[in-house]
Amino acid sequence: MTEPVAPTDAEMDLLKCFWRDGDLSAREVQTRIADGLGWTSSTTRTVLERMRGKGLLARKEVHGIAVYSATQPKVAVIGGMMKRLSAMLEMDGPLPASAFSGSSLLTAEDIRALDKSLEADAGEEKAK
Repeated sequence: MTEPVAPTDAEMDLLKCFWRDGDLSAREVQTRIADGLGWTSSTTRTVLERMRGKGLLARKEVHGIAVYSATQPKVAVIGGMMKRLSAMLEMDGPLPASAFSGSSLLTAEDIRALDKSLEADAGEEKAK
């Protein structure tokens, strides 16, 4: 399975909007991130299109309005980030997903899926 592209910090902020709220227009994204990032609507649209180019978002037209949706599940993206962190720290095994049990972004089901994915990836690495 191809690993998702690593999003930048700002792209993660936008992905979290999509994971929480589902499909959104550029204006809806702008409303959600305006205070935190201080972007103009033009910057928001540019970043959304770059994310689309990276394969992080898809775009469709709904009643003449561009609506974006996340193409990568949060467990896959966060799992990839955790694997990179484990490698950077030169850890022998995967980081435990249970460390994120207090996250408002991850449900208990997400954490179980993340643990399962990380364990499977660790098993594949040992087999190599």
